[in-house]
Amino acid sequence: MPSRESYEVNKEEKHLVQKAKREANQEDILAAALGMRMGPQKPSATFWQPLKLFAYSQLTSLVRRATLKESDRTPKSEKVHNFKVHTFRGPHWCEHCASFMWGLMAQGVKCADCGLNVHKQCSSLVPNNCKPDLRHIRKVYSCDLTTLVKAYNTARPMVVDMCIREIESRGLKSEGLYRISGFSDSVEEVKMGFDKDGENTDISVNAYEDINIIAGALKLYLRDLPVPVISYDAYPRFIEAAKLADPEKKLEAFREALALLPQSHSETLKYLMAHLKRVTQNEKFNLMNAENLGIVFGPTLMRAPNLDAVTALNDIRYQRQVVEVLIKNEEVLF
Repeated sequence: MPSRESYEVNKEEKHLVQKAKREANQEDILAAALGMRMGPQKPSATFWQPLKLFAYSQLTSLVRRATLKESDRTPKSEKVHNFKVHTFRGPHWCEHCASFMWGLMAQGVKCADCGLNVHKQCSSLVPNNCKPDLRHIRKVYSCDLTTLVKAYNTARPMVVDMCIREIESRGLKSEGLYRISGFSDSVEEVKMGFDKDGENTDISVNAYEDINIIAGALKLYLRDLPVPVISYDAYPRFIEAAKLADPEKKLEAFREALALLPQSHSETLKYLMAHLKRVTQNEKFNLMNAENLGIVFGPTLMRAPNLDAVTALNDIRYQRQVVEVLIKNEEVLF
């Protein structure tokens, strides 16, 4: 029977062998990640040490990022990641599970808004805590409203703020405001200006004398949103609220519907309705009352989510009524 001493020696030898195998495996992984071909004569330990330190620093950084404190997240204004299949150059580790991302092409997915890199299978496990970075935001128009707000760290999209300020400074008494279309080429020029220069875009009277161009640019921005200001989730509740006859029940139903909107959408709608209320207060000059504005902004602020053509057509009159109610009751609803 083997002695206790020989048993301990064998155990220690096995441990050393397993450790050597693990280190060799780590070296093989690093070599593969760096695209190196290993011959029978492997580099010395001094060669591997800086690479191991680099890999360790990267992994600890990724783990730290992937394990943010729950208190750092804001559920009310949470934003899902905009993941797209991506081909990474050089070695990359998943920022969720901290494991190596294998493959030569399409190794994983990358968030187009914040740059987060994860395995495709990990993307469904990542919390909805996307923090958009302006380096990844390529345009303003057609950009998700919440993404733009978070990227610029504002309450509302700067397009809405800037256009409304300009309209209120010189256009509230303009006849047919929002009903009369501005020259389409000029509206497109304003759009391209915002996409290129963001908040530095010049929309002053010196650049665009016709206020209808600025009004058209604002309407175009709202129409181009991938998710309307009145989101698809809240859409049915707003339509049902508009159908109610009892004034008290209608207002209560509108309050419940407004509570379903994402924070950035709610802030934008609140600011816009306050502006449209001021437009109606100048009806004597601009000839635009709440009903007229409802016709213009109904289809602009809300779109039927995946409904058949007949239902969507029937909803048009209720879309108008939704905006009309929001304008007339702006002070009590927001």
